[in-house]
Amino acid sequence: MTTKMLRLALFLFPGYHMGAWRLPDAIPELDVNIEHYVRAAQLAEAAKMDAIFFEDQAAVRRSNEILAGDTYGAANPRSIHFDPTVVLPALAMHTTHLGLAATATATFNEPFNIARRFASIDFISGGRAGWNLVTSFNQAEAQNFGLDAHVEHAVRYERAEEFVDVVTGLWDSWEPDAVTRDKESGAYFDVDKMHFLQHEGELFKVRGPLPMGRSPQGRPAIFQAGASEPGRALAARTADVVFTLQSQIEEARAFRDDIRARAARFGRDPEKIKIMVGMTPIVADTDEDAVALQDHMRSLIPAELAVADLIALSGGFDFRDYDLDGPMPELPESNAGKSHRQAIIDVAKRNGLSILETARYFAEGSYLKMVGAPSTIADTMQEWLEADACDGFLAVPTHFPTGVEDFTQRVVPELQRRGIFRTEYTGTTLRENLGLETF
Repeated sequence: MTTKMLRLALFLFPGYHMGAWRLPDAIPELDVNIEHYVRAAQLAEAAKMDAIFFEDQAAVRRSNEILAGDTYGAANPRSIHFDPTVVLPALAMHTTHLGLAATATATFNEPFNIARRFASIDFISGGRAGWNLVTSFNQAEAQNFGLDAHVEHAVRYERAEEFVDVVTGLWDSWEPDAVTRDKESGAYFDVDKMHFLQHEGELFKVRGPLPMGRSPQGRPAIFQAGASEPGRALAARTADVVFTLQSQIEEARAFRDDIRARAARFGRDPEKIKIMVGMTPIVADTDEDAVALQDHMRSLIPAELAVADLIALSGGFDFRDYDLDGPMPELPESNAGKSHRQAIIDVAKRNGLSILETARYFAEGSYLKMVGAPSTIADTMQEWLEADACDGFLAVPTHFPTGVEDFTQRVVPELQRRGIFRTEYTGTTLRENLGLETF
């Protein structure tokens, strides 16, 4: 019987835990200091992790209408960070096997630019690039691109559907052996193996091809994290890796089964789509110490900041009109991300949390919290893997460097001792190491 093997990626985003950056051992200057990102990537590679992954929001996380005069809400520690696609080439020069994935929105970019950018990163890294396709949920982003209000959710996904087809079409515009650079004949490339895309759709008109030949992976890996109906449909048709917010084994297994079944209906091999559950590890020598650390870090989150962030995640619902120590009210539909709204509802209901307690939960990070000694966290990860709830995890440490070190140097070795995570890389590209479809 073949042992199931976990897939693991490291999610690094400054201020993701809104209190942990205040710890004495935390280095909040990670936000715009490339040396710290390099160190984190090297820690992930030393642990043989599949990839390092970066979120992005092209706006300061604040809504002037909601948070006017709110000092804490205006100074969200998640607001300061690089354009992650610029970080990846730098990390490529300091790593050799680690996958390098970054977020870029389909709503406020053009497909030719995205296709060219990630193909370039794929060349620079030797086949380790990954693109996290999002449609953006933050209205403040729209206001940085000439709009007063965000594009409607359904319209964002309609654009993303055509957008990703153009991107992959551009990636496929050169055959693998098209570029010959034949000095003897003088032919730099075989024109018969170079193809013009000539895409003319509802939203885009793109000639192609890309000016660089076919990249090492053919197609950089595509990551997505949509839980809405259009998000699931897009992921099942186009994604290689799907991130999810589920915090219960049964719900995660149902999500995985749903995505795989949809993928099969698109003619795809379900085994080639990897479902990775987001998790925040809080690690200490004992379970009791880990709980105490969690409590301490939570106490460092200003209540005003937590509530302000929950307002943004919910799509603008102003919780300050309610008793913050009271139960979570009904949340109306909004034009923001559907998965976060549903997660707020589910977490509050399942755990009987007040508005403020729910806000603090999400200020610790949106993902499942795994709190305990390394063996305890490994137990939970193994349980999820063996229950077919996921293919792996997107680990979101609370802070740098200690949170990253605790996971890569304490939890991952425990997984390796159990034989459920690699001890050496077996491939040279991100697709090979993740067991994805090759192109």
